[in-house]
Formats: sequence, C-alpha cells, structure tokens
Amino acid sequence: MVSKAALRQTADAGRRLQPPGVDLTASLAPLLATATRVAAYLPLGTEPGVAPRPGWLLPVLLEDGDLDWALYDGHLTVGRRGLREPAGTRLGVEALAACDLVLVPALLVARDGTRLGRGGGSYDRALARSTGLTVALVHDGELVDHLPVEPHDVPVWAAATPSLGLVRLRRS
Repeated sequence: MVSKAALRQTADAGRRLQPPGVDLTASLAPLLATATRVAAYLPLGTEPGVAPRPGWLLPVLLEDGDLDWALYDGHLTVGRRGLREPAGTRLGVEALAACDLVLVPALLVARDGTRLGRGGGSYDRALARSTGLTVALVHDGELVDHLPVEPHDVPVWAAATPSLGLVRLRRS
C-alpha cells in the first residue's frame, strides 16, 4: 500500500487545483439543524468547510500539537503561528466531548472511516476525546476506498462532499 506521506503529497497537489471557499453547509443542513453543540474549524487554503456560527467551538493549536477549543463569538484573531483563531473564551482540550457534532478537516477519507490529515496528529488526539458524530469535510474525489491505518488513527463516522452530500461510513 502507498505510504501516508505519498498520499498526502498527491492529495495536496490535487487540493491546489480546487477552488477556495467550498462551503458544505447545504450538505450538512439536516445535521446542523438538529445539533445542539458543534465543533468546526476554519478552513485553510482550498479546504472545504462551513462558515462558523457564534456559539460553535473552534480549535486553537497548542504548543504540544494538541487542540484547545474556544467558543466562537463572531471574532477572529491571528495566533502566534500566524493562523486565524477564535478570540472567544478558551474551554480546554476536553471541551470537544460536549459536542454532538464535530466537523473535521481531512485530505482524504476512506469508506471505513479512516481519515488522512496533515500528519501532526492534532485531530486524532482530539477525536479520541469526542463522543459526538464526527464528519470529515472533503472535496469530491477525496472519498476513497482504502487508506493505510495506524493504531493512533481515530476513524470518523461520516464524510461530506459537495456532490455526494453526507455519506455514512462503515467504521472499522
């Protein structure tokens, strides 16, 4: 099987060809209408995503690579790494456990729920604390049949794409 590094390189090349600002709100409408506590992320470059709403939790990357969560109050600031981050109250790494819907970035996601991220492990650590429905947001063509999996990889329950909408995955 192809290495994760090679898959990331290929996926990154494909991402550079995608348009920026792909919004998957319509694909997630039924989930967003019923969720009481949502965690999301601020898309970088051509990552697909959703516009965050006040009251949602957004990640803040910590020095150790873990994710703190902040309550989005409608305002963003530039963090120490030059990334946009929420200006709201920090809630701690465990706050994700209170969310019933967790939207996560991914370069690729497999039909068994295996998710390939950027390789830092931040989301795998965070998802290990999640109890809600986890949904990877990807472009068309980034939902694949198989990905390599390692013991620390945490699968997601579903994926959302512009054309397919919400796709429930068979978790391994």
